[in-house]
Amino acid sequence: MFLQRVEEDVLFRYYERRLLDFCNAFKPAMPKSVVGTAFMYFRRFYLNNSIMEYHPRIIMLTCAYLSCKVEEFNVSCAQFVGSLLQETPAGQERVLEQILEYELLLIQQLNFHLVVHNPYRPMEGLLIDLKTRYPTLENPESLRKSADDFLTQAAMTDAGLLFSPSQIALTAILNSASRAGLNMESYLTECLGLKEDKKTLSLMYDSMRRMKTLLKKYEIPKPEEVNVCKQKLERIHVEFSSSSNKRKRGHEDDGHVAKEPRLIEEDWTDEDLM
Repeated sequence: MFLQRVEEDVLFRYYERRLLDFCNAFKPAMPKSVVGTAFMYFRRFYLNNSIMEYHPRIIMLTCAYLSCKVEEFNVSCAQFVGSLLQETPAGQERVLEQILEYELLLIQQLNFHLVVHNPYRPMEGLLIDLKTRYPTLENPESLRKSADDFLTQAAMTDAGLLFSPSQIALTAILNSASRAGLNMESYLTECLGLKEDKKTLSLMYDSMRRMKTLLKKYEIPKPEEVNVCKQKLERIHVEFSSSSNKRKRGHEDDGHVAKEPRLIEEDWTDEDLM
């Protein structure tokens, strides 16, 4: 039994949104850079791995946990799993064991490239630039909310793998301005010095169009599709774990550094994430 490519995509998008929900509900509030890095880890991990082999339920939490460390968002292990409000203390301890089991595997699958350059800092720089060098725009801060929403949507697409952080940030600002009925072409030509560089300006507009198209194509998975795919995925993982005493993940002789998992993902459910 296997998942079809479209079924994997449905489940990937579903768990990606669960990751967003988990990060948004986390207390204390996670910085945007932590959330963005967790998203990029999750996406990069499944570029070379299948959700049929590594359950996204535990991978998403491991991505968030590792992101907190890399982005220096200081939370303890107990505090992290304590955000799983529907879990008992014993259940939270089991989840923590799984996260620690998978952490080194995740790092390995990311090729130890843990630094992620998010578009949030470039966006802050652009807003400062607008305030200081572009008096035509009276209130640059009015663009922030829509631009933040754009960056969140972009994080749930391949935009971060295809475009630079500065391109994504600039597209977010210009898209926000466009939605507000503002024309900022003069900012590109005058402030960014692209008036005479028609080729670069044309390439920039092309990248923006492709990025917007990418976001427009994104669809939230339907609940009925998710339920069917989740049931199939659980059957696959149960069958896989029962038919083999030697799973690929967690075995040194299979090229992985992580230890053999002591627990299986089926010990807890999606409802325990909140």
